[in-house]
Amino acid sequence: MKVIFALLFVPLMIFPAFAETQTLPTDKNTLDVKLTYDKIEPGEQTKINIDFINPQTQKVQEHIDYTVAVSKDGETVFGPIPLTHTSVGSVKIPIEFNLGEGIYSMDFEVEGILFQPIPKETVSFDIQVGEANAQPIPTPDDEKPDGEDGGCLIATATFGSELAPQVQQLRELRDNTVLKTSSGIAFMTTFNQFYYSFSPVIADFEREQPLFKEIMRVTLTPMLSSLSLLNYVDIDSEQEMLGYGISIVLLNLGMYIGIPVLGILKLYQFRKN
Repeated sequence: MKVIFALLFVPLMIFPAFAETQTLPTDKNTLDVKLTYDKIEPGEQTKINIDFINPQTQKVQEHIDYTVAVSKDGETVFGPIPLTHTSVGSVKIPIEFNLGEGIYSMDFEVEGILFQPIPKETVSFDIQVGEANAQPIPTPDDEKPDGEDGGCLIATATFGSELAPQVQQLRELRDNTVLKTSSGIAFMTTFNQFYYSFSPVIADFEREQPLFKEIMRVTLTPMLSSLSLLNYVDIDSEQEMLGYGISIVLLNLGMYIGIPVLGILKLYQFRKN
């Protein structure tokens, strides 16, 4: 199954891989808090990268007053730190998860923005430590990243709206085909942890650079065309889901890697002759 997941990620490998990422809103939705960290082993110090994000602009919010604490089963392993100010809106905190494997709670309280005090807002993260860290934490339906209803941020930025036909095609494919099988659900759970770690950055860059947006439009079109083939087949079993999935991956490998490599080889032979 891990080999299948690796193959399914191939069309997206033109983008760099990122560490584990979680993003959640504060309880009053004034801010989003984003955690980024590498695999955590018990008893080893790990740097947790924290970004406070303005949910309207999706940019890092400067000048935040906050406190943070980490605990496991009611026992504190870090903090709570005194009320702290970050001028840039991003901090890295070294934490030693020294109570063994399992789920730790990382709790934030935000009390000020842009030097102005606000009513206390809170947000709490579950962080898995040890071997359990390899299993992604499911994202509840009401906590989909960036308010996109779990949609494709890159496709939305590329085609201008989450109501664009291309974005709706991806959403329908996900809901009506992929999520109808347990292997599809497992794939989407793993994929979402990977995808939402970098897609907001790519989407923001598209909005800022129209030329890059057009490049992404040209790049995504062949993949969307290949995915549309799944709308014309009946997938009623795990074997069919895996079979068609691998076929689509191989087709995309041919389009995105095979054809360019063949073209380069032909050009090289032509110039050599």
